[in-house]
Amino acid sequence: MTYYSDIERILVDIPEMLTSDVLLSKLTNSFHHKLATSKKRTTDRGDKKAPALVKLLQTSAVEHLTTFRQLETQQFGSAATIITTTFEALYAYKRGDFQQCLQTSAQNSRALLYGDHLPDISIVPEFIELLDDDIVSLIALPLIINPKCRDEFVRNGFRCIIELTLSLYLMIKCQLQLLHPVTSLIQTLNYIEVARRKLSEHPISRTLDQLVLKFSICVTITHIQRLLRNNH
Repeated sequence: MTYYSDIERILVDIPEMLTSDVLLSKLTNSFHHKLATSKKRTTDRGDKKAPALVKLLQTSAVEHLTTFRQLETQQFGSAATIITTTFEALYAYKRGDFQQCLQTSAQNSRALLYGDHLPDISIVPEFIELLDDDIVSLIALPLIINPKCRDEFVRNGFRCIIELTLSLYLMIKCQLQLLHPVTSLIQTLNYIEVARRKLSEHPISRTLDQLVLKFSICVTITHIQRLLRNNH
């Protein structure tokens, strides 16, 4: 379990504990509490709760965004890796179809992981509707505790999230919901480490991506620790 130990060391060897680290820890615990109380969630639960009109608008938006990506592929596919199913994966997660979301996100992650280009998605209010509560909290967290991040949100890319980051986040969340084995989770953690190295080489500050990836590591490590304790 060398990799597992390395991840733990990354999380504990922080030179200076920041407010965001404390809040991130609380958010991690909050996620696991919600996970423990929602194991019996059915795949159509979200559909039943959502008003018909909202569901129709969301479906239409996803279809139009996917069509736009397909047109991008036709125009620029030879010059860059363009993923056409990111919004479909997001909507699959939102409606509780975790297996479909995992399959799509895994395919997208593998396509993006070793590419030269890091495509991103702008975080606009309309788009946030497709995101889950945890990642919305991660977007809001730095803006609340650090005014400097508000300037970065506008100027330096905080308003965007890299599609690789989003795909890996969805993979982890779906694997936890579907109670995947530790070996599967560790494989995804390996992907996350590759993504973090790629981000460290990127010239633009990627605060949101680093925060989302760190949160993904935290919830996974916490889940693995609980599994190990239960097995003993």
